[in-house]
Amino acid sequence: MGKVVMYSSVSVDGFIADEHDQPGPLFAWLTSGDVPLDESGVLKVSRTSYDYVRPYWDRIGVTIVGRHVFDLTDGWDGKPPSGIDHVVVVTHRPEPEGWDPAAPFHFVDGVEAAVATAQQLAGDRIVEVSAGDVGGQVLAAGLVDEVRMDVAPVVFGSGKRYFGSVHARHLLEDPDVVIPGNGVLHLRYRVRR
Repeated sequence: MGKVVMYSSVSVDGFIADEHDQPGPLFAWLTSGDVPLDESGVLKVSRTSYDYVRPYWDRIGVTIVGRHVFDLTDGWDGKPPSGIDHVVVVTHRPEPEGWDPAAPFHFVDGVEAAVATAQQLAGDRIVEVSAGDVGGQVLAAGLVDEVRMDVAPVVFGSGKRYFGSVHARHLLEDPDVVIPGNGVLHLRYRVRR
């Protein structure tokens, strides 16, 4: 099975969005360079960021998100973002009315079921868990192998926390990746077991 990675861009003070779910300048680094990150031509990063991010994105098989993120993005119109094969949505509600059953989205109740479903779908590829409340729940359940952060040079002061509402201590190893890019610091930590 592939490893489970919690991931997001984050402010220096640990927020993934403001109180109104707006990421503000957190994603500015994705358009701050001259190397295309995907086929859209919209995302352009520094060569350093490309060399770190692109191989990671290519290994992601499934992304796990909460229903809140799914609703905010309108389910990406039934097409998983960034070329990912499947999206697993953690929710206590049924899929939206009129949702295309052929879309590669899987609605499950609870983070343990989400990780099990995602790992089955991903095979040996990475299962990515979006940071925030669902990511924090997966971490609290002891199911996260690695934490990746793209730290943007901004302080929000308040908002949606990277680790959600986790209130217990979780130890991480020393960072094994610390890479400065244009307007971003890429960090990777393994979760201590």
